[in-house]
Amino acid sequence: MHRKLLVCLYVMLFILGTARAESGYDLWLRYLQIVNAASKNQFVSLFSQIAMEANSPTKVVIRAELALAIGTALGIQPKFLSATANSKGLIIEKIQHPAVKGFFDAKTSDSLGQEGFIIHQTGTAGNAKTIITANTDIGLLYGTFHLLRLMNSQAALNGIHILSKPGIGLRMLNHWDNLTRTVERGYSGSSIWNWHSLPDYIDQRYIDYARANASIGINAVALTNVNANATVLTPSYLQKVKALADAFRPYGIKVFLTARFSSPIEIGMLKTADPLDPQVQQWWKNKADEIYTLIPDFGGFLVKANSEGQPGPQNYGRNHADGANMMAAAVKPHNGVVIWRAFVYSSETPEDRFKQPYTEFVPLDGKFSDNVILQVKNGPIDFQPREPFHPLLGAMPKTPTMMEFQLTQEYLGFATHLVFLAPMFREVLDADTYRPRQGTTVAKVIDGSAFNYKYTGMAGVANIGSDLNWTGHPFAQANWYALGRLAWDPYISSEIIADEWIRQTFTNQTATVNTIKNIMLGSHETVVNYMTPLGLHHIMGYGHHYGPAPWYNKASREDWNCTYFHKADAKGVGFDRTSKGTNALAQYAEPLQTKWGNISTAGDKWLTWFHHVPWDYQMANGKNFWNNLGLSYQKGVEGARQMERQWTTVGSDVDAQRYKQVQMLLSIQVKEAVWWRDACLSYFGTFSNMPIPQGVEKPEFDLEYYKSLSFPYAPGNTH
Repeated sequence: MHRKLLVCLYVMLFILGTARAESGYDLWLRYLQIVNAASKNQFVSLFSQIAMEANSPTKVVIRAELALAIGTALGIQPKFLSATANSKGLIIEKIQHPAVKGFFDAKTSDSLGQEGFIIHQTGTAGNAKTIITANTDIGLLYGTFHLLRLMNSQAALNGIHILSKPGIGLRMLNHWDNLTRTVERGYSGSSIWNWHSLPDYIDQRYIDYARANASIGINAVALTNVNANATVLTPSYLQKVKALADAFRPYGIKVFLTARFSSPIEIGMLKTADPLDPQVQQWWKNKADEIYTLIPDFGGFLVKANSEGQPGPQNYGRNHADGANMMAAAVKPHNGVVIWRAFVYSSETPEDRFKQPYTEFVPLDGKFSDNVILQVKNGPIDFQPREPFHPLLGAMPKTPTMMEFQLTQEYLGFATHLVFLAPMFREVLDADTYRPRQGTTVAKVIDGSAFNYKYTGMAGVANIGSDLNWTGHPFAQANWYALGRLAWDPYISSEIIADEWIRQTFTNQTATVNTIKNIMLGSHETVVNYMTPLGLHHIMGYGHHYGPAPWYNKASREDWNCTYFHKADAKGVGFDRTSKGTNALAQYAEPLQTKWGNISTAGDKWLTWFHHVPWDYQMANGKNFWNNLGLSYQKGVEGARQMERQWTTVGSDVDAQRYKQVQMLLSIQVKEAVWWRDACLSYFGTFSNMPIPQGVEKPEFDLEYYKSLSFPYAPGNTH
């Protein structure tokens, strides 16, 4: 009897422990059980009866999402009724529906566009009517997810009136997934697209992926690597793409494909891919017709050309506009677009890689077809921990330019380091381009308000993989979430994004929310401090970009070497981009040229981006540059340690499985912050000939030890 009781006790403890553990698979659609009585009662009252028709695929998924969310959070199953003019409770119908008509005028309807929505509550307590309405079913879906976000956050609903519409048209994830299921710069497992089992097997993960994207307003996805494989355009693979497009359509997500410029040769049996060749033009037209026959709402092509060895129009003596316009003509009859990446640099090392995109594209402003969008990285080099905004942003008033951020942490510690990227994105979006005048921020450029662009867009290089929690690091989910929220509203604050994500993902306990928010909001600055302070950039390990390697100088081209970017010598460190150097600063408008061109006004963030700074240069705080460099690295290490300490205080409000996972990852992050500090100061100290600054911990090993470290199988490098 005693033994049976003991066995039962172990079973009960196992069940309780299992219930407490969470994998993170549910992302921010976790739908926490609401225990606060007052909050629960208002949502039970709201969701007990829902009036809506299930007369479209999108409305079917709205019903399914509501049933899941309400059942999980409130423990009830809502009653779904057909909507009538006398319906009570929650009504989810388009603005022209009889149950909604009369509450909103035609002007309001026009203001919503095709994706906006209204959540409006009318009536008195006990007899309230809450309406979610929009011009389209997709708008209703977005409105439903917004209301569920309010439920997850346990917000008060009394008298609520929300009118929301996206600030940016194309809100996109770019997957760098290969057909082999490897992921270039992917740190969370293999690709989620199982091309072998498609088109006949639709994994539930594809549906949950679509749900997650729709919940934050993402409406487009490029499925494959920008280093493209022409095979994806063959008939058998287009059937697989069609299957994904069909699965995503009820969630408002359009599919794009990356197109290899040389596809007419590789799969079309032509002898050339010259964009001015009539046979090539016809081949792309035929291919577009084939795709749109299968996928009528196909978004279009994303193209990387004449960059890092990828083929492009310059192979034939043509320019980027020639290439983009040829492909744009093929998709234009179907209302498709071509997204042409502006990340280019020649096969030969230029004087300054920083300058090449501006040099190649600005003379072509106004020469691109009206369905071409230029996709511009947030900074001029390559997704560094911190970069000045790209000089192309604001410099092409006649050509729509969209933002490309990187969610996958190629230069930010992979999926090992906790780095909340919303503050970095916010820093870029808030930057003033001064084009054509003061106050023209990057956000105003990409949302179209500065130059009245026909198309607007924001893309994020996806950090999603086959790991059970999607992104490897649990907190990397927040960067996916942030991309969607900023693309919907490019002016929303990092604090609001973090607060929303924490409450939906972990807990609504105020003290714990604030602690986790502090960790998140300070994390980016911490990482910059222990990796690339004071404007240092591109000093990561060669190829894989893991860990510090400022000494690396053996690449096949100069601008793949770390030494190219920092130019450390006995005098100082940094890349002189002033008029005395490469004059890259001339690509920015005034007063930025003057401000950043003067070492005393450039600011600490951009110091070595634009100046070769003497080691003994006295900075504003009275300390020389070498001392400030060392103290910045030390500050980064202390910041990482502080993050680790703060996390230990939240264990009572975070499930055991994810708490332990983050705890272990933060321990690694602290060790690697120390590694970054010690390796970099050991190396740069050989040039400064100055001792480790006072207040900075001494390196544990000598420089040769750090240089000897090798990582041949670091993840994410598929070359």
